[in-house]
Amino acid sequence: MQVSVETTDGLERRMTVELPVERIDGEVQNRLQRASRNVRIKGFRPGKVPLKVVAQQYGKQIRDEVVGELIQASYFEAVGQQSLRPAGVPAIEPVVNEPGKALQYTATFEVMPEVTLADVAGVKLEKRVAEISEADLDKMMETLRKQRAAWEKVERAAAEGDRLNIDFKGTIDGEAFAGNSGEAVPVTLGSNRMIEGFEAGLVGAKAGDELTLNLQFPEEYAHKEVAGKPVQFTVKVNSVEESRLPELDEEFAKSFGIGDGSLDALRQEVRQNMEREMRQALTEGNKQVVMNKLLELNPITVPQALVREEAEALRQQMQQQLYRPQDKSGIELDVEMFREQAQRRIALGLILSELIRSKELKADTEKVRARVEELASTYDEPQQVIDWYYGDKGRLSQVESLVLEDAVVDWVYSQVEVTEKSGSFDEVMGRG
Repeated sequence: MQVSVETTDGLERRMTVELPVERIDGEVQNRLQRASRNVRIKGFRPGKVPLKVVAQQYGKQIRDEVVGELIQASYFEAVGQQSLRPAGVPAIEPVVNEPGKALQYTATFEVMPEVTLADVAGVKLEKRVAEISEADLDKMMETLRKQRAAWEKVERAAAEGDRLNIDFKGTIDGEAFAGNSGEAVPVTLGSNRMIEGFEAGLVGAKAGDELTLNLQFPEEYAHKEVAGKPVQFTVKVNSVEESRLPELDEEFAKSFGIGDGSLDALRQEVRQNMEREMRQALTEGNKQVVMNKLLELNPITVPQALVREEAEALRQQMQQQLYRPQDKSGIELDVEMFREQAQRRIALGLILSELIRSKELKADTEKVRARVEELASTYDEPQQVIDWYYGDKGRLSQVESLVLEDAVVDWVYSQVEVTEKSGSFDEVMGRG
């Protein structure tokens, strides 16, 4: 077998492979002989069909099978011989494929890039840190009270925080538009769920009032057909309700599953949940800081074949999420929407693989166990969830990958100059 390789563009290689005629013809003859013992052809007894007749009847089919199999086998043999690491499926074109002649074909493919990691010594990185304060806990308790609030109708004018039940109809230049009306729609003043000026325009309204609001859709409004356009809403207020917050008492604590109604026990459970959420947010936020820096320090060209595969996988994943089983429909997404994300993921995967290999990082078994237990802690039967992870290597490997990423983050932070940035619970969670 003769092999030659040329670089065509970037990571693309064109490999030419030539197989001697003896290798093809020899295998074809072997298969023809085996076939002659089994084929049934009219006029000949089984096993007595002349080889020449078998060749006339089945020769082309057998040769095509042999050529296909030899191309596949020799391709992998050739890339191994040349110490190449192909990325994606090759495009194979026969150059010479005639009986009695050496088989020659070209395989065009991309190769995996060589990743040489930049030194991180002297790099400065920010690391987010935070603790749950009593003020954070008090605020969360107040949020829980609001979630348990009861709504009562009032006859007074509406104020910030009240909930109104309204009918509305919107027009643009006197014409209706998609989604322009609604009946018995609940609107909480100050929630900022409606476009700017809508909720503010209802402050002071009473049940039975009818109002006209002259507003404008934001330029960046999701529905492009009305974005930036002036709109007039006619609104009828059906009712005004104010919230009645529950007392922080034994009954309130029991409503959250605290058997003895202890507020201290409720606060402790709430704190633990907040700490878990904050720890996860800090881990993810700091991981993104590290990953962004690794990408910045290690610009690499990635195989577009892998990018295309990853982008298609992301597209299919999103389409499944958007699929509506009730009417068996969904949104058809353009794969180009996911190319940038796919490019980043492939590049980052190559960088992380090399860093893990070169620094001999491992997924510590105790840390894997701790991560599984943390994931299980939010369920009613944690042990069942733990057993579920440990009962399948595939599921456990997903957790091991997360722990390996944490090991990368820890290693990078151990090598760079770290500046800690303190923040509140709301800031860490993106709420402040």
